[in-house]
Amino acid sequence: MFEPHVEAAIIKLAEANGLDPAALLAIAEVESGGKASARINDRDEPLIRFEGHYFDRRLSGLKRKQARAAGLSDPRAGAIRNSSSQAERWKMLRMAAAIDHQAAHESVSWGIGQVMGGHWRWLGYPSVEALVADCRESVAGQLRLTLRYCDKAGLMPAIRARNWAAFAKAYNGPAYATSRYDQKLAAAFIRHQKRLKQQTNAPSPAMAIPSQPQPRSLLQRLSDWLRRQPNLSQR
Repeated sequence: MFEPHVEAAIIKLAEANGLDPAALLAIAEVESGGKASARINDRDEPLIRFEGHYFDRRLSGLKRKQARAAGLSDPRAGAIRNSSSQAERWKMLRMAAAIDHQAAHESVSWGIGQVMGGHWRWLGYPSVEALVADCRESVAGQLRLTLRYCDKAGLMPAIRARNWAAFAKAYNGPAYATSRYDQKLAAAFIRHQKRLKQQTNAPSPAMAIPSQPQPRSLLQRLSDWLRRQPNLSQR
């Protein structure tokens, strides 16, 4: 589950783009596991995954030899393992960047939406550094990157229609059904939709706990009775 400020940013951006907040929350949660950042060197950084086979494709000659010798690149997808520690993944990125800065940052999937840095030109960024800067700037920056990708890839209609199979095939690849990606999205959407609806319909504290009149003491009741009696001096 996202932290409140992260959820608020997702809801705000969804509404600004005419999307059901529950739909964008579902996509963000399934892609990121409900976590938007990691603390790296006293700074909140987006979650990353380094793809060694992407890095290998972008190198040649001596640079490729160096990367392979350092265990940072391999032509086979999945051959270069990512640590479960984000700190170790950022360390891997720094090592790769020392060999080739641009190729290294293009070979990382960035942020909540896990968008590959190599898409920077297609997505309209002036450089891969600009894409990375947008993602590192804030949670909102990560979300802007995700939605920019979804818009460019023509996925907005599928999100609005909650056609999770169509979205999953385009976003996660033809083998999406193997990991039940579409089912995870559908389940997350239903859960978030129900929760957000409950929050919207929840009574306010004043409605939920109506004030009750306090019982009056015997002395107060006697005082009230005396005030209601005729003036005895006039009898």
